[in-house]
Amino acid sequence: MSVDIECVVVGAGVVGLAVARALALSGREVIVVEAGEGIGVGISSRNSEVIHAGIYYPSGSLKAQLCVEGKQRLYAFCDERGVDYRRLGKLIVATDDDQRAALQRLLEQGLRNGVDDLQWLDAAQAQSLEPELSCVAALWSPSTGIVDSHGLMLALQADAEASGASIVFHTPLLAARCIEQGFELQMGGAQPMTLSCRELINCAGLSAPEVARGIEGLPSQHIPTARLSKGSYFSFSGRAPFRHLVYPAPESAGLGVHMTLDLGGQARFGPDVEWIEHIDYRVDPRRADGFYQAIRRYWPGLPDDSLQPAYSGIRPKITGPTEPAADFIISGPAEHGVPGLVNLFGIESPGLTSCLALADQIVSRTLD
Repeated sequence: MSVDIECVVVGAGVVGLAVARALALSGREVIVVEAGEGIGVGISSRNSEVIHAGIYYPSGSLKAQLCVEGKQRLYAFCDERGVDYRRLGKLIVATDDDQRAALQRLLEQGLRNGVDDLQWLDAAQAQSLEPELSCVAALWSPSTGIVDSHGLMLALQADAEASGASIVFHTPLLAARCIEQGFELQMGGAQPMTLSCRELINCAGLSAPEVARGIEGLPSQHIPTARLSKGSYFSFSGRAPFRHLVYPAPESAGLGVHMTLDLGGQARFGPDVEWIEHIDYRVDPRRADGFYQAIRRYWPGLPDDSLQPAYSGIRPKITGPTEPAADFIISGPAEHGVPGLVNLFGIESPGLTSCLALADQIVSRTLD
């Protein structure tokens, strides 16, 4: 059976688009198949749009390595392509003495990860940057920023298409089976079709484990169980209280209810952590009670009735609420034994920051 296309990438989020771009730039013939109606309709459009520095992740992990490398690559890419961003800097704050030791450990971990611009601030130094802030100490991360995530995806799409890649929407991958020269794919949508390819890259985000389970010939032990960790965001109705991003000391499943700014200067708070069984993006207004309590630990001046439900996102977790956070999983032929197949699992934060570095990893896996 002849192969119709060299590479199929499943998913047109920021990682899928970056992978398609990298594969196309390497000379591959690439099609991206996306179940939704456009680029970035899932995880990539439902996050804080933060360019992370690489502080939080265990030293030696893929998250740490690809975040630190990806941050530099991403800033350079945005400069080259005219994608809007702001290098605002971030304060990570300890609001009591019990959190001071945790902040010190975070500083040491960031330094081990290669984040060499971190600064320890006492309360007075932190308040000189943000007078309304309440804390006993803070870490200052000047290389943290925010980015226009949709503008970034449009730039990645433009590069990929300029190098010959194609993107088709409303086209879910229903099933796949291994054939002699690669894979036979059963595509859904308004016009179901069969497509064959030599290389298959699963960048389906929340659906990545489900897509992988539909690949006949892939051993099941190489497919993790999907865990859904929802995070809601609330917008602030008044003038933004801070000029920089403000994060509390991190929590087990997320980075705490933090304050970020969009490129228009509007403040928003979130995300919190809510473990769910099914995808549901509705924001429960009652969750605001927990937000007021969390935010007032570092901003006591938060006015009553100033938060409104904004949007939510879902982290594609592959470990549960009582388990340690998992690293990114890039599962290629060396791991599962299926030639030409790469699955990406658990690509949560810092996936956006890491997208270009992740894409290079995929190219190297497919070249092996």
